[in-house]
Amino acid sequence: MANFIDRRLNAKGKSTVNRQRFINRYKQQIKKSVSDAVTRRSVTDVDKGEKIGIPTKDIKEPSFHQGQGGVRERVHPGNDQFTRGDKIERPPSGGGQGSGQGEASDSGEGEDDFVFQISKDEYLELLFEDLELPNLQNNRLNKLVEYQTYRAGVTSDGVPANINIVRSLRSSLARRIAMSSSKKKDLKQLISELEELENTPGAEAEKILFLKQEIEELKQKISKVPFIDTFDLRYNNYAKREIPSSQAVMFCIMDVSGSMDQATKDMAKRFYILLYLFLTRTYKNLDVVYIRHHTQAKEVDEHEFFYSQETGGTIVSSALKLMDQIQKERYPESEWNIYAAQASDGDNWADDSPGCKNLLEKKILPVVRYFSYIEITNRAHQTLWREYESLQESFNNIAVQHIKQADDIYPVFRELFKKQAV
Repeated sequence: MANFIDRRLNAKGKSTVNRQRFINRYKQQIKKSVSDAVTRRSVTDVDKGEKIGIPTKDIKEPSFHQGQGGVRERVHPGNDQFTRGDKIERPPSGGGQGSGQGEASDSGEGEDDFVFQISKDEYLELLFEDLELPNLQNNRLNKLVEYQTYRAGVTSDGVPANINIVRSLRSSLARRIAMSSSKKKDLKQLISELEELENTPGAEAEKILFLKQEIEELKQKISKVPFIDTFDLRYNNYAKREIPSSQAVMFCIMDVSGSMDQATKDMAKRFYILLYLFLTRTYKNLDVVYIRHHTQAKEVDEHEFFYSQETGGTIVSSALKLMDQIQKERYPESEWNIYAAQASDGDNWADDSPGCKNLLEKKILPVVRYFSYIEITNRAHQTLWREYESLQESFNNIAVQHIKQADDIYPVFRELFKKQAV
């Protein structure tokens, strides 16, 4: 069985260079379409790329043409209606509309968009350009380092247990061919000459004897070439490399009290989608834990998280306690990269907000890589915002941001995950 490895720079049937040139040229239009497409996705729906549309007017190439008005001299071949010096009336506006049923343009431009399919990698690259995960290097120092043994080619030195028989025999064959091919060629020629002399009447006996001696010497030289030599031996080479941490868990915490209407939940969903997409660029395996709360917290699936009609009062600390419990039971910080995002309208019992601060300070912030609190409201900030904001003085892995309308979501997300100054 033969294995073929395609190392071509361009994928089959595609021109990578031209594709990247197109994306770079119309990056602003493509990025706008990509950011608009976020609202149509499920939180975990990132298996495919995105089909985006770009208005045709945005991708037209500049061209030179004659404008209206001015003095022009033109020769019309085959003209039988006009002579030199005659004035030709300007054609009526709106001409050339055609006789079809569509709405043609009098300027020669259609209304259809140019549809362009981008891959998953291109989608994520455009959406999260110039962003990074905060505190990634600092937190990595606290993780257990694991190593994996992998094949690293062959080497001429090694132990007998790692000998590569096929490569050794191949090397042996190449050496024997190189050392004996010329001798075998001479031997074949001498044997041919000897047969010719033996079949020739009156041939000299001394010459025949001399040829036999040379043939015997050549056979001895060929037989002395060893079948395998220590020079031919090849051994499998093994090396160890560090296994990067490739698994993470994202806790999505959302307030579903009576003050959180469906429009507010939809804005929270868009933020969670962006966070999920962003984390998948860094981690191969990503778990998502959905926690919704009013006066009580509960772990739910994605559909119930966003669309359940259950409401009630607000006790935020119940969700933080449940997150801490789930993290300790299923996601130890020594093996998992832990992220949390909380969305709320800021409503909470006044005496519960200090308890939320204490939970974050003592249990949650010491083990998470990043905790982001998004307050989605048009009202003034209340006690919960102030308690969370005060934690930023002691911890650099918590961020609080304010969203008033849907247009604020993507700018706020970029502010949370912008590249930090060196």
